[in-house]
Amino acid sequence: MSDSELLKNTPLYAQHTALGGQMVPFAGYNMPVKYDGVLAEHKWTRAEAGLFDVSHMGQARLHGEGATAVLEALTPGDFGTLAQGRQKYSLLLAEDGGILDDWMVSRPEAEGYFLVVNAACKDQDFDIIADFIANDEAGADVEFEVLTDRALLALQGPKAKDVMKDLCPAACEMYFMDCGTFQLLGEVAYISRSGYTGEDGFEISFPADRVGDLWAELLSNPIVKPIGLGARDSLRLEAGMPLYGHEMDAGYTLAEANLGFAMNKSRLTRGDIRGIDRLKAQLDGGLARVRVALRVLEGPPAREGAKILSADGAEIGVVTSGVPSPSLGYSIAMGFVPPSSSAVGTALKLETRGKSYAAEVVALPFVANGYHRKPKG
Repeated sequence: MSDSELLKNTPLYAQHTALGGQMVPFAGYNMPVKYDGVLAEHKWTRAEAGLFDVSHMGQARLHGEGATAVLEALTPGDFGTLAQGRQKYSLLLAEDGGILDDWMVSRPEAEGYFLVVNAACKDQDFDIIADFIANDEAGADVEFEVLTDRALLALQGPKAKDVMKDLCPAACEMYFMDCGTFQLLGEVAYISRSGYTGEDGFEISFPADRVGDLWAELLSNPIVKPIGLGARDSLRLEAGMPLYGHEMDAGYTLAEANLGFAMNKSRLTRGDIRGIDRLKAQLDGGLARVRVALRVLEGPPAREGAKILSADGAEIGVVTSGVPSPSLGYSIAMGFVPPSSSAVGTALKLETRGKSYAAEVVALPFVANGYHRKPKG
């Protein structure tokens, strides 16, 4: 059996091929990398509304009195304070504090949590949760359900709200990182308002056997175009979003990956985070590397694996992601360097094909986000 025959398809495979999507292997699935072209799709999403099929990602529900304890045992977040109708970004940690995956955890209903995890990690993640529940007292009153009958779409862009107001007006009342349960095309939909692209947008969990209808309904609006993985990657990089397997993996801690916002201070004070001794040592000055954003000032784009050099040419780090930015008109990258070389404005060099080119550390995000945030006060 060939590798292509081993790949899985999302419920929208036929729709992707009918639209001329160029299919590639990704996380064990056949996925569209582009339709009209990465550059055009990127720019469309920044100006209009792009529709992404992310049904390859894992979805699950965690219910019961012990659900909060299970989540807090595996992540650095304080979920006891997560209100109904809100979601938060979190990390699945190994015993030594290494990052096994990053998650979105939401509470669309009063009881329990809704999880969305990365496609390449979902089998591992779900096994870890199930094993923990089976072997720990916290799991005595917990129901864990992997949702194999649901698809997932992401509608992203500054005009996403204009599209949703016709289909599900109530969803447009949400702000950034809100979530809820809604009726959409006569079905129960779990909808959140966030955005891996840095733009305003909605993530829609929908019954897999009806997702073709929703896909068609959304694309019937001229504001919406289908967007592939290529533009999703350049959009998330401009937004400063880390990608699992690039800016984080089991070898990195949340401190190294510059993801401290995923850790609640209450958990650090309690000292009950996985890998707490390693983490505290790093936070107390023992950090050897940290994720930074880089602007390429000259030469070709810096791609994953390119060496990061100090101003005097010494090798100090490595690029983990890099693209020519369609929005900015110059190349950008993320990578890891020692904390002493991480300050914004630090002059560095990037080595590409044996030659070094000037670069500098800049602030994240590269492109200002367009999230629909709740007004303060």
